[in-house]
Amino acid sequence: MPDALVETLRGIVGDDHVLTEADLRAGYESDWTRRYHGEARLVVRPADTQQVGAVVRACGKAGAAIVPQGGNTGLVGGSVPRGGEVVLSLRRLDNIGPVDAIAGEVTCGAGVTLAALHQAAREAGWAFGVDLASRDSATIGGMVSTNAGGVRVIRYGGMRRQLLGFEAVLADGSVVRRLPGLVKDNTGYDLGQLLCGAEGTLGVVTAVRLKLVPAQTRRVVALLAVPDLREGLQVVAAVRSAMPSLEAAEAFFPEGVDLVIKHTGLPAPFATRPGCFVLVECAAQRDETGELAEVLAAQPGIVDSALAVDAPDRARLWAYRERHTESINAEGVPHKLDVTLPLDRLAEFEQRVRQVIADAVPGARPVLFGHAGDGNLHVNILGLETDDERADDAVFHLVAELGGSISAEHGIGIAKRAWLPLTRSREDIAAMRAIKRALDPAGLLNPGVILPPE
Repeated sequence: MPDALVETLRGIVGDDHVLTEADLRAGYESDWTRRYHGEARLVVRPADTQQVGAVVRACGKAGAAIVPQGGNTGLVGGSVPRGGEVVLSLRRLDNIGPVDAIAGEVTCGAGVTLAALHQAAREAGWAFGVDLASRDSATIGGMVSTNAGGVRVIRYGGMRRQLLGFEAVLADGSVVRRLPGLVKDNTGYDLGQLLCGAEGTLGVVTAVRLKLVPAQTRRVVALLAVPDLREGLQVVAAVRSAMPSLEAAEAFFPEGVDLVIKHTGLPAPFATRPGCFVLVECAAQRDETGELAEVLAAQPGIVDSALAVDAPDRARLWAYRERHTESINAEGVPHKLDVTLPLDRLAEFEQRVRQVIADAVPGARPVLFGHAGDGNLHVNILGLETDDERADDAVFHLVAELGGSISAEHGIGIAKRAWLPLTRSREDIAAMRAIKRALDPAGLLNPGVILPPE
């Protein structure tokens, strides 16, 4: 039986950009982790904001729910269909405007990859403050929708801190536009900040105006071996206090390094096998290698170290951290729990969480890594069935006990919505639901993400 919606959407975006065949839809129907997948009614790929608005209106008229999708690098199931929704791919909205060299700002489409934005900023003599290991495929629209953070939050903050203006299509197909955006603008509600982190449930972000940061020409990276995370946090605090140029502070552990060595062929970073690895990077307009070495020499907890200044050597040290994800995925389909703790409880969490997981599911394999400067640890658990959430439940309850959050930067999606009440009050959730009802009364935008459908 002909699908009237298919014909309508073909009239909007063209035949080549409405995908109905199973083999063409497949790449849009599973997420990066391979844990979450579902069947889409179809995939539609508009080219601009006008087409996005027309697609949303057509879907609304047909009563068809929509899953907005960028680079599909999400980890919580919020970017893939759950059962018959229309996947609205924004990858074709990939225009990058000219960099405003006076203001240090740029406007770009939702489908621009982070790597492309970094390149455009670099060519104009600027830089963008957010960076992720998935930079080649993660899109700016998806990063705004999840308020992505990444490895440089300690210096620049997450996506909310970069957002100056936005353009978005609401559930009725209307367009809200505040571009180019102003640094100081107090005219009413800040809808851009509301859409940032809403995971496509309140509107479809089509373009944003972003703040850029000065490009730093000299960088130094140190990979450190320390007895445990508590000692590592002391080292990070010392560097942070002495060096305003600190841009990244990462922590990871022997079980993760073992997997990186196994799957990448990299050599062991040190002859010793410490309880924790810490990687710090400082970036400035001059060489600060001497200053960083002096700060590190004063830290009694460091048992081994390596410093790198040249780009290839820096990349070699970073590989021990950045290649964790691919190495973990090579072992199987992990449960990926992105959590954040108060910094003064982070070491306690790390010390307790492995046993909590073992008690919940004997034989499960936790692999931890994360951002030592902002309290965010990525808890990856191997050896679980896809739908076995006993370990997830145990980890989230420990997070709540220690005053943390069940999501640091990947969002709630569908993976974590059952645990939202652990760290958000009944009143918080009621307020979020009221906003959702007001902006999307029919519940067509990413239904079931963050909040269960009513």
